Amino acid sequence: MADYDAFPEQRLSLIEQMLTETGRVIGVDLARKLGVSEHTIRRDLQELARRGICKKVYGGAVSQIKQSALFDVRTTQNIEEKSRIARRCAEMIGPDSCIFIDAGSTYLQMVEFIPAALTLTIVTNSPQIATALSSRRNGEVILLGGKINPLTGSTLSSDTVKQIQGIIFDQTFIGVCGLDPQAGLSAVCYEDACFKKEVLSQSNEVIAAVTADKMSQVARYKVASCEDIDIAVVSADTSIADFSHVNMRIDMAT
Repeated sequence: MADYDAFPEQRLSLIEQMLTETGRVIGVDLARKLGVSEHTIRRDLQELARRGICKKVYGGAVSQIKQSALFDVRTTQNIEEKSRIARRCAEMIGPDSCIFIDAGSTYLQMVEFIPAALTLTIVTNSPQIATALSSRRNGEVILLGGKINPLTGSTLSSDTVKQIQGIIFDQTFIGVCGLDPQAGLSAVCYEDACFKKEVLSQSNEVIAAVTADKMSQVARYKVASCEDIDIAVVSADTSIADFSHVNMRIDMAT
């Protein structure tokens, strides 16, 4: 066995590799595996967090999500998984309700599964989603204004936040950059995180569509705890073991 106590950079590289492969490391397990003290591991995780590689959580650390691809790129990724999740989300929409649909490639797919017969007020900050909904005859579609962020594909500004403050939503389908059992729901962009928090405060039920690559992941800005989310919709083959003790319903889309 290598002497990881004597070679800290080698130890850090190995921990970084484990974070890349699994998304999460436990301090006690690392100390045992590498033959060093838990205090040493805590220092290592602090250093990796300083480098922006991970985010420390109770008992260990999770990999930190880097800047996402542009919205147009994300619409071409994980299409089948997103379609399953999108269909299940659409099935949850209640009749005669006012809903918010956050910007996101999964929610863009969800639009095609929303029954045309449902009378709905649909609010969104996504021009793409609003365009896809523009032919609906029952209810109304409201596009929030503001400056378009090319990363999120949505309108994000102080004006957008002010508009949302005047609406109460029966259901909100919130976008997710990362969802971790301890860190909760997080976002890559500061403006996006602030906007999502405002939306959640105006919502009676919060539903999150989460692809497998976002589970047990942490982005830079916290939006809400898992307990603030009513339902997380994931594909049936997604590992949810880390969320077994979280007070949040997880719905498996098949």
